[in-house]
Amino acid sequence: MDATEIAYAGIARQAQLIADGEISSRELLELCLERIARFDRSEIGQPLNAFRTVFAERARLEADQADARRGAGGERPLLGVPMAVKDDIDVAGEVTAYGTNAFGPPVRADAEVVRRLREAGAVVIGKTNVPELTLWPFTETATFGATRNPWDLQRAPGGSSGGSAAAVAAGLVGAALGSDGAGSIRIPAAWCGLFGLKPQRGRVSMAPRSRGWHGLSVNGVLSRRVADTALFLDVASGTIDIDHDSAPAPAVPFAQAAAAAPGRLRIACSTRVPFGVISKLDADAERSFRETIELLRSLGHEVSERDPDYGRDTVPAVLVRYLRGAHDDAAALAHPERLERRTRGIARLGGLIPRALLERALAGEAELARRLNRVFEDHDVLLTPATAAPPLRIGQLQGRGALWTLNAVGGMVPYNGVWNVTGQPAASVPAGFGADGLPRAVQLVGRPGDEVTLLSLAGQLEAERPWAQERPAEFA
Repeated sequence: MDATEIAYAGIARQAQLIADGEISSRELLELCLERIARFDRSEIGQPLNAFRTVFAERARLEADQADARRGAGGERPLLGVPMAVKDDIDVAGEVTAYGTNAFGPPVRADAEVVRRLREAGAVVIGKTNVPELTLWPFTETATFGATRNPWDLQRAPGGSSGGSAAAVAAGLVGAALGSDGAGSIRIPAAWCGLFGLKPQRGRVSMAPRSRGWHGLSVNGVLSRRVADTALFLDVASGTIDIDHDSAPAPAVPFAQAAAAAPGRLRIACSTRVPFGVISKLDADAERSFRETIELLRSLGHEVSERDPDYGRDTVPAVLVRYLRGAHDDAAALAHPERLERRTRGIARLGGLIPRALLERALAGEAELARRLNRVFEDHDVLLTPATAAPPLRIGQLQGRGALWTLNAVGGMVPYNGVWNVTGQPAASVPAGFGADGLPRAVQLVGRPGDEVTLLSLAGQLEAERPWAQERPAEFA
């Protein structure tokens, strides 16, 4: 394999290459660092700006330690594999910036998910950019600049895990941690041509955070292949005492599920958006959606049209937690006065939500989930578009206020946030390209706790149309 092939191999294959002695951890790390210097930090042309900070020297020490362990016969699932961390997740000795200069001192300990990755042998290479307070499906901040989409440098990679998605799509790293509070893994995965699974709430620890955005947010990963996400889930799953949620154990290991055929499934399909959202489905997104339906039928699945019962309360259920969560996150910062005007506007809106209203929203979750999950009484999976629109242009919403921006992005990504309220797994799966040359994707939603079926079905789709072989021309 040449250097570019190795860079794009994904963490599962990279781990195997290291285990087989075909490449050392130090060699793989240097390859990643060279690509970061060439593409992400370059002063020539437009840098990708996926990383806020790169831990080059520390990562070299970790890679050398991994090589020593392997030389001594040590075996770990991710031994020596570089991975990036989204900058809303703690890495010991570093600030967690949340896309702002309002942060406080460096944190003392790794987040639990980072600790588990290190335990599995991963090398932490750096932290990736996010929109301020992870609020938006675009990654542009006054403090750290604009992160660009590898498929079109004039477009956004999505958000809030935009830096993670850009880094993986450009082959700077094999996978990167993300979080998803209203689509923040699935949206950038869709716009960057990646696989992005929002796990079941409680599957992956949020510690030291406790129920981010009042239960909307979960931790996960951005990856090139289904097998990479499955491997991540096998090593990162599990909660600790601080976590308020836990997920049922999977029927089989996630890596096994990703490699297995799903059998004949009953799949509901819908392009309907929740009540109150003004949205128009992009023609290429609809074409990709319809082509996926035909592919699923050709694979023997039963696909029928069936809309979830969104009712009138789904959007308010998302907004109450999102806005109040933003308010609480802003208040917890060391220097909230340094936040951007638009972020302060969102935080002020969240401050208008009384505790009693938040508690009513939380109390109503079970009934809302029961209603939405009626679609799964006679279906195994729900298929929707991943997003309604292609990625925004860089700077498209610059200078817009909080409400204007919220309404604009809501129409672009209407299919995601509701499944954060229910907490169940949902995945963005690549589904070809539009006439503009940008990736399109579909969303698969599973029953509560059933990542296994989503991984198996996504793996089957990947085998039929192997998206990981597609690479942005400027980074190939």
